[in-house]
Amino acid sequence: MVRIKVIGAGGYGGVGIVELLVRHPNAQIAGLYDIAEIGKPFSALYPHLRGFCDMEILDVAREGESEPADVAFLATPDGVGQQLAPKLVARGTRVIDYSGDFRFNTPEDYREYATRIGRNPEHGAAQLLTESVYGLTELYRDRIGRARVVGNPGCFAVSLILGFAPALKASLLVLDSLIADSKTGVSGAGKTPRPQFHYPAQYDNMFAYKVGVHQHMVEIEQQLSRVAGRRLALTFTPQVVPICRGILSCLYGTLRRDATLDEILQVYRDFYRGAHFVRVLDKGVAGQNSAVRGSNFCDLWINVDAQTRRLIVISHIDNLMKGQAGSALQNMNVMFGLDETAGLDRPGIYP
Repeated sequence: MVRIKVIGAGGYGGVGIVELLVRHPNAQIAGLYDIAEIGKPFSALYPHLRGFCDMEILDVAREGESEPADVAFLATPDGVGQQLAPKLVARGTRVIDYSGDFRFNTPEDYREYATRIGRNPEHGAAQLLTESVYGLTELYRDRIGRARVVGNPGCFAVSLILGFAPALKASLLVLDSLIADSKTGVSGAGKTPRPQFHYPAQYDNMFAYKVGVHQHMVEIEQQLSRVAGRRLALTFTPQVVPICRGILSCLYGTLRRDATLDEILQVYRDFYRGAHFVRVLDKGVAGQNSAVRGSNFCDLWINVDAQTRRLIVISHIDNLMKGQAGSALQNMNVMFGLDETAGLDRPGIYP
């Protein structure tokens, strides 16, 4: 059994991983920690888990007094992982961090990200950056298996990187032509109430936000540049739509040469051969949000506009699963030599 601590258990990211762990055949929750609701049963916050997880929420300030676990999920905001990860690693606990703290391998790369989000550009645990691994299993499976620290990717990043990576690896796209138009459900804003996500403000409404300055752009451009072998930039427009969960990304890139849809589909299928959670849809099969809701799957619907010689990829994920807790558990499975699909191999929820 893998003994697990969840720090920041009370938020959407925390409950998401708990929902998965209680049904995992090789997982044992050793402790749930937060800065609020201390002393309450977890099921008092989330009644749907009554009888599945009734553990008491513990004070994160006292986590160090308990027995070390094999791995800790840090479902915490930026900056917290920098404080906690060195202590956890020193006690033999591996770390999967949900924030942007460990998505980068150098202080310089982190500084670019921190500046974008208005944080202190000096990393508080820079000694761990060189060994941290970007937690997109489909790209870094072997490295994740050996890692002590994994930086779970951002939700938009998962959607865009999985959609663009095969075409970039095959040198199919003009690098300065990449465009991403992405729509996310309201849950992407997290559990903390905010006026613009209040039900009357969000109902029957949609809006773009952080256009050209979204924090996930840094990791997206860095990771896609590594895949392409050259530095690239893209145009990214994130939008909020009035649904609870899900991301739909419409991705565009100009082809460097004429290529048929059959050729490109083969490129994508070859790239994701053995990647259980990426489904490249057949010609004429349209993706939809409901097909991945509540699951760890990414569905890719691919087309080619022959007139403009443009590749079109539609990427569907659940932002709270493949975009967060599902990817985190997939990484844990790989880190401990378990079946990569353990606790995750289930269909979406319909309707």
